[in-house]
Amino acid sequence: MSAQKVVIFDWDGTVMDSIGKIVNCVQGAAKALNIDVPDHHQAKQIIGLSLETAFATLFPSADKPTLLLLCEAYKDIYLHQDKTATPLFEGAVELFERLRQQDYLLAVATGKTRVGLNRMLEETNTAHFFATSRCADEAKSKPDPQMLQLILAELACSADQALMVGDTTHDLAMAHAIHMPRVGITHGVHSALDFAPFAPKAVIDSLPELLAHCA
Repeated sequence: MSAQKVVIFDWDGTVMDSIGKIVNCVQGAAKALNIDVPDHHQAKQIIGLSLETAFATLFPSADKPTLLLLCEAYKDIYLHQDKTATPLFEGAVELFERLRQQDYLLAVATGKTRVGLNRMLEETNTAHFFATSRCADEAKSKPDPQMLQLILAELACSADQALMVGDTTHDLAMAHAIHMPRVGITHGVHSALDFAPFAPKAVIDSLPELLAHCA
């Protein structure tokens, strides 16, 4: 394998502890439209997908107008109603600093929209760490690997020179599809058992552990 030079992070559940807020907003959107409310486990499974894809997965019988209404309700609740804190996971900033000191390029591949990611980068003062990013409204939804391919093309990097870090099977599946090395992290949505079919390079429990697995 070529020496890694790019580390690509998922955002929600990997870098940011936002699972509680997302679940609340998914459930709130369903309640607002008088749709059967998914339980915590069900709602959590769609984290990482683009919003419309997430609701289509949760509510396969919903028509397009209903899916759009769910998306709008979710956004309104996320921005204006739910006050759940979404801190960065412990050690995130220190990890970014260490990786940049070691001359890695960092990137983000997220199910957030561009507006949503930019807002989070500004609020957390972390935009300067990342060379590029791709969002759900700029590429096909995970687990399609298109957002990773776009990042590789922009950074003139091959898949074996990059490492994908994510907390869901959606993250690992898109990396697996293009033979990109991948690391699963268990402080988010999925477990080591869930990650196993996607042959991760490693499974870690916290962000600081990643340093030991960068080539």
